[in-house]
Amino acid sequence: MTNETYKRGLIIKAQSGFFTVETGEGLVICRLRGKLKQGRAIGDIAALGDNVQIELLTDGSGAIETVEERKQAIVRLDPRPQGIYQQVLLANADQAVFVFACANPNPKLRMLDRFLVITEKQKIPAVIIANKVDLVENAKELFSVYESIGYRVIYTSTKTRVGLDELKSQLQNKISALAGPSGVGKSSLLNEIQPGLGLAVNEISKVMNKGRHTTVTRQMFALDGGGYVADTPGWKSLALWDTEAEEMDAYFPELRDLVPQCQFSDCSHKHEPGCAVLAALKAGTVHPERYDSYLRLRAGQE
Repeated sequence: MTNETYKRGLIIKAQSGFFTVETGEGLVICRLRGKLKQGRAIGDIAALGDNVQIELLTDGSGAIETVEERKQAIVRLDPRPQGIYQQVLLANADQAVFVFACANPNPKLRMLDRFLVITEKQKIPAVIIANKVDLVENAKELFSVYESIGYRVIYTSTKTRVGLDELKSQLQNKISALAGPSGVGKSSLLNEIQPGLGLAVNEISKVMNKGRHTTVTRQMFALDGGGYVADTPGWKSLALWDTEAEEMDAYFPELRDLVPQCQFSDCSHKHEPGCAVLAALKAGTVHPERYDSYLRLRAGQE
């Protein structure tokens, strides 16, 4: 058997045990080798975004021999009779791109805060897209708090075309997990960046949202200049399942450097004397809405 029969590739589509692998020389439909399925799996063995080694078979299909270690994964917990199963929405994302509208619908910033905590925990860089800036005069005011704590915010509009080149550049040569509430204009943005892309992504999302009995297809789409974008619906149901209340402040960039300055090591940042977080809140360097999101998420609330 020669090395020509073995290829390294990237899983760009996963459906019902079949994986479409991009090898750089074309697409190969693969299945997992039996040895990878031995024993009880507690999560997806292979998933969208995984780098794999495959063997090319005589019929033109392939067999996945090994799955390379993931640098991280966006995981959703699926309770099953045998126990909790970890569904991988996307492996090895270079960034998460969260699209929220400035208006119509109004931005759900608590939801955004929750998404950002997940990316901080997973160590996935996050970019915020503030879309439909043509509908408001205070777009910067709405999202400036996120810029002030270090997140990149790109202000966009498909009507005026503002920000589209910046967004296109941000997506180039990266694997991007796309998420956001419905109605914020994700499809329109993608269509402007690459004709037909939004429509293709939307079709997959519609299928994924039909319910648990629908065959789940996960797919990412190639960008003309390099890179991939994957719509990842389901962030709302991503539980902060292994997050202790005490570690939540580590996932709020504006709080984590303050915590060591608190008088008490077990400070809850609610009422204790000598609390650096409360002092910053009073001084206006911690935004009250972000602080409220922190308290809610720490308490396990939405």
